[in-house]
Amino acid sequence: MVGFNKNATCFILLISALFINAAQAQQQKNYSLSDFVDSAEHHMPVLLQKQALIDASKAAVTDAKHSFLPNAFVADELNLGTDNSIPGSYLSYGIIPSTSSGVRASNDYQSAIGNIAIFQTQYELLDFGLKKAKVDNAKAYANLTQADLDREKYLLKWRVGKLYFDILKSQFQLAIDKENVSRYEAVYKVIEAVTRSGIKAGADSSLAMAELSKSRITYNQTDGQIRQLQQQLSYLTGIAPNYFLIDTSQTKNYLDALDILSHNNYGDSSGNPLIDYYNKEELLYIQTENLVKKTYLPKIFLTATGWGRGSSIDYNGNYKSLGEGFGYQRFNYMVGATFVYDLFNTVHRKDKLAISHYNTVASDYALQQQQLSLNNVNNQAEEAIRTAVTNLFEIPVQIKSSQDTYNQKTAQYKAGIINLIDLTNASFVLYRAQSDYVQTLNDWLLANLDKAASTGNLDSFIQSIKK
Repeated sequence: MVGFNKNATCFILLISALFINAAQAQQQKNYSLSDFVDSAEHHMPVLLQKQALIDASKAAVTDAKHSFLPNAFVADELNLGTDNSIPGSYLSYGIIPSTSSGVRASNDYQSAIGNIAIFQTQYELLDFGLKKAKVDNAKAYANLTQADLDREKYLLKWRVGKLYFDILKSQFQLAIDKENVSRYEAVYKVIEAVTRSGIKAGADSSLAMAELSKSRITYNQTDGQIRQLQQQLSYLTGIAPNYFLIDTSQTKNYLDALDILSHNNYGDSSGNPLIDYYNKEELLYIQTENLVKKTYLPKIFLTATGWGRGSSIDYNGNYKSLGEGFGYQRFNYMVGATFVYDLFNTVHRKDKLAISHYNTVASDYALQQQQLSLNNVNNQAEEAIRTAVTNLFEIPVQIKSSQDTYNQKTAQYKAGIINLIDLTNASFVLYRAQSDYVQTLNDWLLANLDKAASTGNLDSFIQSIKK
């Protein structure tokens, strides 16, 4: 009974494992490069952070527009105090109470009630272009934050593309490693057969087992590398590594695509987000220079105010009851234009313009450096493409010759004509030829990716890569 339970348990566990594997296989999905890129654009928090900065910069544009609204305020003050004053002027420091009239021979400490209501507005009538410069500067900063987001997305796409092709290469390599393991297993079986027949010594089987073990280790290393690359891609895209596949069924032969991608006439890099960012940065500093110039120009203000006052002291200086001080007894208004200019503005303007100018110069050098770097990437990519294209047409010849040689050496070993080293050398040459093809294919793809990215054509390249 106990034995039956153990067998039943094992059977149930086996069935459960099969169902789990089947469920995982159903959950896995083939993703194209564009699918991974789209997922990354919606996953990485840094992109959401930069989008929030864009929203903040747009709000700053609105704030810059509203900063030139007229100043207007209303105040009503009710107070109780004495009314003793003496002739003379003084500089007010903001906390000195004001006493109007009340100049008498006697020092009268009798209290009086008074109130005053004031309405005042001030409008910057003429600012010589300061408002426009301030708004343009805020817009330039908003454009820079948008360009920063576009640049971050572009770099993310580039990074995802490199990972995608690295995984693709590793998957191809894994298939080659698996074939290599199978080849050495077949060699080991052949050795066992010829050893039993007495054609070869038993030492060959030990050497073959060592080569077989080595091929399995290589397979395991490639498999582990794939898992690490999947983890990196998962970090960028948010897709769990156990739930995505890169289908290699349609990408085993890229030779037909050589005429499409290798001879693609990429446009100039003027629309490249990596260039556009520095263009926007330079424009911001230029707008900042203009803002500095406008900030230190004169200003003309239009000011209007009206006020009403009431007091328990009449116009003859007689103290009335406190209750008679409520209400407004006199009303006045005033309108004026004010010209304001700081005599030291010339000095301040020169200092600020020097700072802004050097920032503009630095930004221009950064733009030149970025253009130089992208041109270098493009030139290297073109050379890599040229080399890879040549080799991609040559390597199939190498593979066919290596395969034919291996088949011949296998037959010769079975016949006892050659030794095991000759056979393993033939197997290694075939493995190296297949690996060279995968490496060259990866070089070609990455070079095309770099060329597209450096010339601002990354999106069109991504769309051209299918599953």
